Amino acid sequence: MSNDAATTSPLRPEGAPPADEAPTRGLGVSLPAADTRAKTEGTFPYASDLWAEGLLWAALLRSPHAHARILSVDTSAAREMPGVRAVITHEDVPGDSAYGRRIADRPVFAADTVRHHGEAIAAVAADHPDTARLAAAAITVEYELLEPVTDPERAFEAEPLHPDGNLVRHIPLRYGDPDAVGEIVVEGLYRIGRQDPAPVGAEAGLAVPRPDGGVELYLASTDPHADRSLAAACFGLEQDRVKVVVTGVPGATGDREDPGFQLPLGLLALRTGCPVKLAATREESFLGHAHRHPTLLRYRHHADAEGHLVKVEAQLLLDAGAYADSSAESLAAAVAFACGPYVVPHAFIEGWAVRTNNPPSGHMRGEGAMQVCAAYEAQMDKLAARLGVDPAELRLRNVLATGDILPTGQTVTCPAPVAELLEAVRDFPLPSLPKDTPEEDWLLPGGPEGAGEPGAVRRGVGYALGMVHMLGAEGTDEVSTATVRVQDGVATVICAAVDTGSGFSTLARQIVQDVLGVEDVRVAAVDTDQPPAGPAAHGRHTWVSGGAVERAAKMVRTQLLQPLAHQFGMSTELLQIADGRITSYDGVLSTTVMEAMAGKELWATAQCRPHPTEPLDASGQGDAFVGLAFCAIRAVVDVDIELGSVRVVEMAVAQDVGRVLNPAQLATRIEAGVTQGIGAALTENLRTSRGLVRHPDLTGYALPTCLDAPDIRIVKLVEERDVVAPFGAKPVSAVPVVTSPAAVAAAVRAATGRPVNRLPIRPQAAVAAATARG
Repeated sequence: MSNDAATTSPLRPEGAPPADEAPTRGLGVSLPAADTRAKTEGTFPYASDLWAEGLLWAALLRSPHAHARILSVDTSAAREMPGVRAVITHEDVPGDSAYGRRIADRPVFAADTVRHHGEAIAAVAADHPDTARLAAAAITVEYELLEPVTDPERAFEAEPLHPDGNLVRHIPLRYGDPDAVGEIVVEGLYRIGRQDPAPVGAEAGLAVPRPDGGVELYLASTDPHADRSLAAACFGLEQDRVKVVVTGVPGATGDREDPGFQLPLGLLALRTGCPVKLAATREESFLGHAHRHPTLLRYRHHADAEGHLVKVEAQLLLDAGAYADSSAESLAAAVAFACGPYVVPHAFIEGWAVRTNNPPSGHMRGEGAMQVCAAYEAQMDKLAARLGVDPAELRLRNVLATGDILPTGQTVTCPAPVAELLEAVRDFPLPSLPKDTPEEDWLLPGGPEGAGEPGAVRRGVGYALGMVHMLGAEGTDEVSTATVRVQDGVATVICAAVDTGSGFSTLARQIVQDVLGVEDVRVAAVDTDQPPAGPAAHGRHTWVSGGAVERAAKMVRTQLLQPLAHQFGMSTELLQIADGRITSYDGVLSTTVMEAMAGKELWATAQCRPHPTEPLDASGQGDAFVGLAFCAIRAVVDVDIELGSVRVVEMAVAQDVGRVLNPAQLATRIEAGVTQGIGAALTENLRTSRGLVRHPDLTGYALPTCLDAPDIRIVKLVEERDVVAPFGAKPVSAVPVVTSPAAVAAAVRAATGRPVNRLPIRPQAAVAAATARG
């Protein structure tokens, strides 16, 4: 966010005390993360920094083919190499040979068939990383090449690629009257590319065998208890003999430490009896972990003459890649949100997720919702053009509000200030045109050294509205457990919620500071000896784990106040903790928290579980979501109509956040989400040719950098608290990722006058559009 943006940001409410008088701890304060200094100085221990005495190194042999039959695997040359301690294949898996977070359909090592480029076939442990890599390369595999199925539309008629078939899930959503029609009808075909999570640090981990025959896995896991369950099943061990210890997580916008990395690691440690480390190369990272689902979307929107939506028809096809992973859940989100945050009386959506021989797809921020947002917002722009109505005005005529009903039949009970968000970005002043500020350097599309001419640049403004669901969906049991312990004036939070960069560790400290008035709060390292807290996804740790911490802290608060209340003959409700002091309503009692805690050890454990949800039924109906979050973005872009290059000038963001718990942290999360969405809109696409990944590195895969990031203006944060959420807060990271690609595409359409039906936007498309317009 630019310096100018900070002055217009609503992160500091009107009437708030000056900065030098504001609280320095508790909720609502920009408390810095405890590990900020270590990360800044480069001393923070990440998973790739792990070490152990007698360490061996692991390497994987991966398939160079997208689809092939394995005729033979000869490991003899690798086993005979000096320094090699073990070579394992599918024959050496003592437990379950296949795994999956939802469906166990993915083999630890390919046995008879390779189904995607980069699939693991064997693993090696050696005394030096170079030896391990050379030994893996020395394994000889004889393949019979098979025709890859890379077009998801072909998957319906193709021979089964997997024993479970090619169809992962089909959802037919039926809502309203199928015969309803509108006076105005617009159609569109849209394609969304394969975005990679591209974590700052590639996958790495350490496995250490235990004397009892078990193993400890040191990983940058985002869901340690789920990882332990998969590992124990694969290793043929009871769960109490497998321990997952979470190490420094170098960023995560999807699932970290794919089991395809960690399971061979543990098997090698058990086989050799030695600690084994695996540090993936960037190429291995691209080939091994899951990506955003490439999606094909066909839409038909019906509206009346005034622009009110009548019916939406859509067909959504998600490419799951070779295995199911989280495709069923991603499809549910795509189908449920296919109409966007708009009132639609009639909706008929068909959604499919299918297996192909493309790289595997899985969880990423806003999965399912991002793809459909790009499509339904393009349709809204088409309707506005047909009706001759301002695009923002058309959206305002149709926006969703609290009390409206989704096409899934679920009533929106949470705050849904969609109109307020859109009006905020619409009314925010537009950035100056270059000709109005001749004293400033104008960064042309393509960068400061771009070869374009200012006369070829056109400016466009576009709008988008997005929505995501909070927590898990369709009956997922969302529960988290936390313990708060206080001794000698120091509070410790024990909770297996992994901080992936979301700031949960900081939030936990703020909660305890707020409830107990204790300044020194520490968060214990996460491992599976603690009760489960679930995955770090969909903002669940802010809600569920934060709720558990709050409840535990309040139980400790009661333990602290009860003796004082009894001494003064009053209930604990008449005592309050503020600024490190305990006072009674009448001023009779006044003491410090530290004095009240002297010589005591207090602790409590609590759980938080939100209200249950239900799976979508055979017609796509059901109360599948705990809650929803919304965002509006106005994008301003400059397009060079000769070169086809695009520069995002400004993104104005208004977001439904429930309550601001940490202003600086919230702003950072929104800015990061917008930037990730810009990458999906303009540059990020893991390209393949006949299933083979082209350029699996950060040279061929173009991430947005600081030079690509525009001014991000957070123009409004609506703090209408969700009464069923702890603290009333909503997750903030995913919904700007969902919304920003659609907003950028809308702005490019406005600049060029032609449809933009594919993400990321290719330069040749912008050139072609401009030429046709000219």
